[in-house]
Amino acid sequence: MNSPSTPPIPPSGPRHVPVLLDRVVALLAPALSHDGAVMVDCTLGLGGHSAAVLERLPAARVIGIDRDPEALRRAGERLAPYGDRFTGVHAVYDELLDVIEGQSLDRVGGVDAVLFDLGVSSMQLDVRERGFAYAEDAPLDMRMDPTRGLTAADVLNTYPVAELTRVLREYGEEKFAAKIARAVVRRRETEPFTTSGPLVELLYATIPAPARRTGGHPAKRTFQALRMEVNDELGVLRRAMPASLEAIGVGGRVVVESYHSLEDRLVKNVFAGATRLDVPPDLPFVPEGAEPALRLVTRGAEQAGPDETADNPRAASVRLRAIERVKPFLPRGATS
Repeated sequence: MNSPSTPPIPPSGPRHVPVLLDRVVALLAPALSHDGAVMVDCTLGLGGHSAAVLERLPAARVIGIDRDPEALRRAGERLAPYGDRFTGVHAVYDELLDVIEGQSLDRVGGVDAVLFDLGVSSMQLDVRERGFAYAEDAPLDMRMDPTRGLTAADVLNTYPVAELTRVLREYGEEKFAAKIARAVVRRRETEPFTTSGPLVELLYATIPAPARRTGGHPAKRTFQALRMEVNDELGVLRRAMPASLEAIGVGGRVVVESYHSLEDRLVKNVFAGATRLDVPPDLPFVPEGAEPALRLVTRGAEQAGPDETADNPRAASVRLRAIERVKPFLPRGATS
């Protein structure tokens, strides 16, 4: 079927402005310009990136993964005009290889592109009942898939001080992690946490006034840390990155947008390891066949420009990286 002339407008309700959209599509285009090309959008959300790919790259098909059933529903409505060029799958993106296998693609050599736009979506932030935002009192949920797993309230009400401290320090880079953790445990002994309002009040009371005046809202780091813990975001990403490199065929690309230093560091390290020469450093030449199977497409991490950051504050922290496969994937232990 023919693609619409412009990407469909998402249904009424929360809207998400994709960060670095034109650059992302430009990075994907060389891998998706041939007939039968397949991209896996591992973080479908409201379908903004997928809509742009389907519109601008008419040879491409998209498999969209999201753990959030409501995101899948909304994206499905938005992308319905593209017919069978779009398929939505309810899964966590570290299940990437299983999702691809389940599509029974009539092809060899892997898919052509994999896209990650990490972090929480505007849809999740904007829906009060999801509990991701700290601007108003709401249930402390924060699950991207609200049908399973621990909630943020469960974490606050059950984790010991040491474990809460680790979560706040590691995922939120919170200087006052131990102090906050102790305050949380003291409060829950008399009244368990159920909504965000009391937690925000506790943070205001616990974080020293000089620190509250810098670095944004004092609840920002704690809410980020709880969200990352509830959804095992780094664990999922740690498993998904090698799978994404395995999933692409020759000429295929993996494009990643991250918004947290821990996420970007993980992606950077995986990409660096995949493109490193496995020969002695003093060897005067690279033996034939010893070249890395992948190459970096971006030089370091690309960032959004001032105009985009002004229009979309979420773009301020983005780090964009891309990698391309130049040699076939060989299972571990295999030889060419």
